[in-house]
Amino acid sequence: MTRKLVFAYPGDLQLKTGGYAYDRKVLAGLRDRGWEIALLPLGAGFPAPTPDMLAAAQQKLGAIEDGSLVLIDGLAFGVLDEWATRDASRLRIVALVHHPLALETGLSSDRQALLKRTERRALGATRHVIVTSPMTRRELIANYGLSLQHLTVALPGTAPGARARLDGTPAHILSVGTLLERKGHDVLIRALFEIRDLEWTASIVGSQTLDQKTAQALKTLVIDLGLTDRIDLAGECEDTRALMAKADIFALASRYEGYGMVFAEALSHGLPIIACDAGAVPEVVPDDAGILVPVDDVMAFAHALRLMVINPAERQKRGEAAFAAGCRLPQWHDTAEIISSVLETL
Repeated sequence: MTRKLVFAYPGDLQLKTGGYAYDRKVLAGLRDRGWEIALLPLGAGFPAPTPDMLAAAQQKLGAIEDGSLVLIDGLAFGVLDEWATRDASRLRIVALVHHPLALETGLSSDRQALLKRTERRALGATRHVIVTSPMTRRELIANYGLSLQHLTVALPGTAPGARARLDGTPAHILSVGTLLERKGHDVLIRALFEIRDLEWTASIVGSQTLDQKTAQALKTLVIDLGLTDRIDLAGECEDTRALMAKADIFALASRYEGYGMVFAEALSHGLPIIACDAGAVPEVVPDDAGILVPVDDVMAFAHALRLMVINPAERQKRGEAAFAAGCRLPQWHDTAEIISSVLETL
């Protein structure tokens, strides 16, 4: 029997972000398992679309054939509460939530409250919700009115990686993440300034176009701190895994992560990690593989960087623990199998 699915998504499915990478990998895995998938692009601007964009997306969703199974990415779904409540009885709606929209960094209290209200209403209209971490499942149970039975965790898969040597001279510090306020690159840059007396180089890899205001502010910060010859704001990269295999330290000061796929990828390469105790990061990064510091604590982040830069033995010890943890992570076929099994029941 043919299994059919409509996958609705906002923006550009080919964007190099963790969320879109998850979507692409899951779609490929579902197709491998015999699912026939119709892609339904909902347009740009989510989760803050213009009224016209929102109306156009609702019109597309409203045209889906009755009885269809619809999997929709949470970046759009959280603001499509009117459509979800209207069409819940005629469609089998499943939401894929990477993290609740209201937990994005930099939102006003009014915007945060609005997003929480619309996403809670939308999620209440679903047949099921797939989340990417146990932490997000706990959040949706505690604050969005969902039950444990309504939720399934499908951890992102992680492909095995080439083992990093961790012997660079000077040590190379790698950060991978879109230049968004939530990713905390400003904290990393300021922390690197605090250890400017040491020998190191650093690369910050990630899109500079999704939040141009933040990207420009980071460029200005690097210039103002006199670090242009030591920090490379490298933009997007086709193969970040190749960069990880050549790095010595992975550092990302995210203020929140619904999972943090790049941390899992860093583990798979055996990279020691410096990050913040934020969101799901502690669930991904074992204590012996990295150092987690409080969010927005520049000096604590700098202290962790200093320890890792000046002590090759510490890098190697934590790198070994990271690689061991990476070998235990689920792979993408595991993720796709979990989601396929859930969809089959609906």
